[in-house]
Amino acid sequence: MNLVSLRIITDDAQKLTDFYEKITGIKAVRYTPDFAEIKTPAATLAIGSTRTLQFFGGDHIARPAENRTAIIEFLTDDVDGEFERLKKDLPLDLIQEPNVMPWGNKSLLFRDPDGNLVNFFTPVSKEAVEKFRA
Repeated sequence: MNLVSLRIITDDAQKLTDFYEKITGIKAVRYTPDFAEIKTPAATLAIGSTRTLQFFGGDHIARPAENRTAIIEFLTDDVDGEFERLKKDLPLDLIQEPNVMPWGNKSLLFRDPDGNLVNFFTPVSKEAVEKFRA
């Protein structure tokens, strides 16, 4: 089995897609105004509007902007550089400036426009670097 995608349901797919394009530097594939994908080498971040829930049985399936448990994580070569870039380019809902975690990653934590947690991280300890070595 292979995890290939994570989908965020939102009231404003265009706005959220624009945000993820800006933070990742990856151009989204916009299939419709209600569905887009940010494709990375490891997995895809899909963004769907609430209108797409009709294909799964209705609006009660998921509620946008109510996530309080998941963190969307992106591995980057330079979390400090990304932090400086994001501070210049976007108004960030910052949770934590780059800080080294006990498991060896330097982590930057912020929220997307819907309130979902986003983590940019760079492995810095020997063990973390080995774990993510390609």
